[in-house]
Amino acid sequence: MPSFENVTEHWNLCKPAVAGRKGIVATNHYEVSEIGADVLRRGGNAVDAAVAVSFAIGVVEPWNSGLGGCGFMQVFDAARRKVTSIDFGTVSPRGIEVGDYPLAGGTAEGGFNWPAVIGDRNIVGPLSVGVPTLVAGMARALETFGTRSWASSLEGAIALAERGMLIDWYASLLLASEAAEMARFPDLAALYMPGGHTPAAGWSGPLPRLDLGPLAATLQHLAEAGPGDFYHGVLADRIDADARRIHCPLRKVDLESFEARVCEPSVGQYRGATVHSAPGLSAGPSLLHALELLEAHTLAPAPDAATYMAYAESLFEAYRVRLATMGEVARAPSSTTTFSVVDGDGNMAIVTQTLMSGFGSKIRLPQTGVILNNGMLWFDPVPGQPNAIAPGKRPLSNMAPTVVLREDRADFGLGALGGRHIFPAIFQLISFIHDFGMDPGEAMAQPRIDVSGGEEVTVDARLKGPVLNALGAGHPVAVEQNGVLPEAFACANIVMQDKSGGQSAAVHIPMPWALAVAV
Repeated sequence: MPSFENVTEHWNLCKPAVAGRKGIVATNHYEVSEIGADVLRRGGNAVDAAVAVSFAIGVVEPWNSGLGGCGFMQVFDAARRKVTSIDFGTVSPRGIEVGDYPLAGGTAEGGFNWPAVIGDRNIVGPLSVGVPTLVAGMARALETFGTRSWASSLEGAIALAERGMLIDWYASLLLASEAAEMARFPDLAALYMPGGHTPAAGWSGPLPRLDLGPLAATLQHLAEAGPGDFYHGVLADRIDADARRIHCPLRKVDLESFEARVCEPSVGQYRGATVHSAPGLSAGPSLLHALELLEAHTLAPAPDAATYMAYAESLFEAYRVRLATMGEVARAPSSTTTFSVVDGDGNMAIVTQTLMSGFGSKIRLPQTGVILNNGMLWFDPVPGQPNAIAPGKRPLSNMAPTVVLREDRADFGLGALGGRHIFPAIFQLISFIHDFGMDPGEAMAQPRIDVSGGEEVTVDARLKGPVLNALGAGHPVAVEQNGVLPEAFACANIVMQDKSGGQSAAVHIPMPWALAVAV
């Protein structure tokens, strides 16, 4: 009998879909959604808004993303009905030595279930760092599809950084969840654990704000000097100097040699819809495979036990192939963010960006305030494997921002955060909308399951009775609630544009800060 001991939150939450016709921005932070919506109000397009959101959200969610991160963007040009991908995934530094990652025996708890490396040096610390590529990705997106200036794109992020981080209960909770790890890294702890403890509001009075050190100055310099400075100029020199101080192999040459790629997405068909997801070493190909498998099943008019069994079977097989052929495995923490934008013309920008783990490598560079990702986490530490550690190499990732085009119904775009949970969530949300006619709000409220490469099916606690019994008959089942923390399921957001110009959007319901804002 499945245990319900993990069901601890008892409240009824709802966030209905937000409607509009002039554009909507859906992010995991209410202030950042407003920043993106303001870009649309001023005449910017979906990519303009997405670039502004990208930098701003790294300020208010520094554990998830930031200047030291990486990601993928899907851009939908509504006039041409064309989807283009921007790949700004990380790359390993050229100066790494494979011998610096000796196996320790056993399995790493925080490393995608890879064999453990001595000292977890591929997961935290100086040797876990991948090349920071987010700035290059946003610059490439703006120059290819945007209409606003580079400097204006950073205005919202600069304002947030100058003001400092607002410390409400949710910020305190998330910082506390990282406190034990942060305490091991003085440069990070000095900022986010002032006085050696997690900042928190008092029982009454105004919420405190956390000074973010040199981050505002770094963003201001980046706005004035341009994105190239991060890779070739003063900021690159500062990053190089700070990396050398802590014996991190990241060097200016790694920054200078990186270029974000504008490329074709992974494309597949699903019951008459065309699905465009992230390309290459992402979860996009696995998402398309799972949808191909699902299409062989006949689904009922509404999600029932057979529907969820079909989801589980498709995900089990898609993950089996993913693990056998691409090398990545499940079970790892993830600190990623995702956001979705549609503008008044129906153009979309769907972005997923990440530092990988919470606060990435835990390395905060003191001259710039940049927190570096731990991209080496994504590599298999066993030599000779397809995804093995090597200098100057791209690893696999779980990101899968996706755009779905339908000739007779609304187009929609969606993304999710949550590491191994990402593509199973996107897979089910596509089915909820396309197969069952749900709007974004209904799809986000519909309970999901999760299959992430192991033998177990994780089931939303709301799926009781026939669904739970059917899944439990064939697989080990864990019952979890889709709550605030811990996050047992991916956190997604969706934007939609119908043929008459009507738009709607929805965000992850349990996330306290998440909000969709219509123009």
